[in-house]
Amino acid sequence: MIGPGGARQLAELAALAPAAPGRSGLGHGLVAGRTHALVGVFGAGPLGDVSVTVTLERFALLALAVGFVAAAVLWYRSFRRLERAVARLRREADLSRVSEDSVALAEATRNKDFHTFLLYCLLALATLGTVLLGTQYLAVPFVLAIVPVFLTLRYGRRFVDAGRLAEERSLLERRAEEVLAQEELAPMRWAARLAPGDLPEMDGFQVGQVYQPGSGAMAGDFYDLVPTGPGRLAAVIGDVTGHGIEPSITAFQVKYLLRVFLRQYRDPAQALEELNASISAQGRPEELVSLCAVVFDTGAKTLRFTSAGHPPAWLWHGGSVQPLRSTGPLLALDPKASYFSRELSLETGDVLLLYTDGLAEARAGEALFGEERVAGYLRRDPNQDVATLCKGLLAAAQDFAAEPLVDDVAILAVRRV
Repeated sequence: MIGPGGARQLAELAALAPAAPGRSGLGHGLVAGRTHALVGVFGAGPLGDVSVTVTLERFALLALAVGFVAAAVLWYRSFRRLERAVARLRREADLSRVSEDSVALAEATRNKDFHTFLLYCLLALATLGTVLLGTQYLAVPFVLAIVPVFLTLRYGRRFVDAGRLAEERSLLERRAEEVLAQEELAPMRWAARLAPGDLPEMDGFQVGQVYQPGSGAMAGDFYDLVPTGPGRLAAVIGDVTGHGIEPSITAFQVKYLLRVFLRQYRDPAQALEELNASISAQGRPEELVSLCAVVFDTGAKTLRFTSAGHPPAWLWHGGSVQPLRSTGPLLALDPKASYFSRELSLETGDVLLLYTDGLAEARAGEALFGEERVAGYLRRDPNQDVATLCKGLLAAAQDFAAEPLVDDVAILAVRRV
């Protein structure tokens, strides 16, 4: 191995050696040139270290070049896919199936992918050129880099416009998601107003309720429990014919109009007559309403009820179950219809059970769950918790039915304590 000292000695010998006769100093020059070359190559260190370093650098550059080529291939594939997508969108835009903004956004994305593909190609070319040809041709790829620079300057405004368009589209998508979320929440919140899962606690009463919508969250069933005066509590349940938003709106109107009339009139029958006149004036004869209203008077120890064509409520009183049947026609059937009320005595432990027709009309083939099964369920265990009573009654109807219940079901139970 020739070290730094050996290289210097060779150089000195070459300088002192005479030229061979007839060669005009050519041999001397050749020896001197080769010796200086050896000094240039090996004078900085051992020959083995330089060789290993050069080899490692070339392998590293080659691996980097392979990575650039792989990246260029991926971006080219993305560019080609977007090229086909742009062509398809352009055809659909000609048929007015998509907007021009969609085409512009796709074209901008395609151009960006092509721009990135060119950059990776130039990086791969520069790295491979350095490995194969050395650094003397390294400037060529950088001269060619003027192509992506030109493309950037040429389409830069379009890229910025595409970014703005993408931002606007993202805002529109977010607003659309918010609208969809509101559309999903609105029916559930509306149903919660008509048949709330939690009713206010009332002194002297235990209350239980359950509500199950049929097809869709928008329903016409509702119930209410509202004080109407000192020592007076009204329990109401009703059902508007039909399904969807219109019956649900009518049910909302009926519920809150009746609150006003029950506070205004002591007799619930008179409140129903006023309510019937009000909703009949709206001109929706197809939306009939069945309703039962019961007013508890704790001072007089009585309850007074009226019913507009509603399925019979059941009252556990004095060790037996009594029906509270209809006292007038359906609301909105006749604007001038008359209603009357009945008064019964009220004792501690009495239980009132109200429900809508979806419960009694649960089917098993041709057989209906029926009103008598509702009364029988109350009769079997009138002392159970009223919340458990409502849930158990709904479960009994579901077990009886051969198929899932398709109609809305609302149940309200009130016990005097």
